[in-house]
Amino acid sequence: MATYFARGSVTDHLTTADKRAALAQALEALGKPLHRVLILPPDHTRLNSDAGELTRLLYERLAPRATVTVMPALGTHSPMTEAQLRMMFGHSIPLDHFYVHDWRRGVREVGVVPGRLLREWSEGRVDYDVRVEVSTRLFAGYDLIVSVGQLVPHEVSGIANYTKNIITGVGGAETINKSHFLGAAYGMERMMGRIQTPVRKFFNYCVATFLRELPILYVLTVMQKDVATGRMIMRGLYIGDDDATFETGAKLSQKVNLDLLDAPLKKVLVYLDPHEFKSTWLGNKAIYRTRMAMADGGELIILAPGLKEFGEDPEIDRLIRKYGYRGTPATLAAVQANEDLRNNLSAAAHLIHGSSEGRFRITYCPGPGMSAEAIRSVGFQAGNIADYPVEGLKDGFQGDLFYISNPALGLWALKSQFSGTEA
Repeated sequence: MATYFARGSVTDHLTTADKRAALAQALEALGKPLHRVLILPPDHTRLNSDAGELTRLLYERLAPRATVTVMPALGTHSPMTEAQLRMMFGHSIPLDHFYVHDWRRGVREVGVVPGRLLREWSEGRVDYDVRVEVSTRLFAGYDLIVSVGQLVPHEVSGIANYTKNIITGVGGAETINKSHFLGAAYGMERMMGRIQTPVRKFFNYCVATFLRELPILYVLTVMQKDVATGRMIMRGLYIGDDDATFETGAKLSQKVNLDLLDAPLKKVLVYLDPHEFKSTWLGNKAIYRTRMAMADGGELIILAPGLKEFGEDPEIDRLIRKYGYRGTPATLAAVQANEDLRNNLSAAAHLIHGSSEGRFRITYCPGPGMSAEAIRSVGFQAGNIADYPVEGLKDGFQGDLFYISNPALGLWALKSQFSGTEA
């Protein structure tokens, strides 16, 4: 196991030529013939990861001598449409080279993580066994499986990607449900932006224990929005198959993706790009990524012009509509009392993450695809999107208002929450 390429700093800017050369260097360092290759990038909801271009560059380099297929790591998200595939990956990859991950039926059980380990990792908060399920595609005799994605603060794992892309991105229902609930039970604020977390230990254990024979290579990016141009810049690129590849890149993500503030925010306005955010399952990043910075009694206003559903999955959508975002005590009580929620613990975790726990107000302002009544029915306040024009607004303070143009790009928290603590 090794790191085959590592480059990055808070001022770096990797170009397409740099990315192409990095991929060539890493593939050459593997030192083996590649006849069948599977690429696992994120879907269009992670458009800013630059995984689209990296996947295209990988395909263009490998396709002349290998059969290359691509399976977006959907997790529980809806399958990508042709328009979304073309928007993210361009036109050089034939459509029949894309597979769809089926998290409910297209998976294989590879082992069981015993409850005693989860009890240890969670400090006693959960103690259930987990059947580890991953896509059957991974076992189709590939010479190389390339997992592509972005290192960025994440509500479930602490820092997104690496082994998470395998265990949940192309994982099964049990694995997704119980890993999400592990993070929610441990506490989102204790994990956001941290490299070592109970969920990360779970992901790493699963890959090291049950999938060690698979030829997985990780291609991990660190991205930052340029304030002057509004464009995404690649600050770091890390390619390898060991923990050091992840940890080195994650440390850079902490430097460029954590927006640490001196004092809590009283009023925050977040915009959800309609190309990325069509559900609260995704759009609630506006809550996850700001919750640590919000002042008690403050207001979070979420502009969601593309909102049309709550869950990406029909059953999860039904559960969100049924139970709503009511906070941890109400959600845990609902889990205990209701089998449908007990059987979908990722939905329960999402309901916990998507609540302010009564500390601040959350006002969702939907577009035409979602009614104000539906917004109120799940526990949010409803606002009028036309009352909050964002043209010309820059990220950061606008008088007393703090504006965020895309919550997926980082984590907003207080300096005191990270000072003196090993992240």
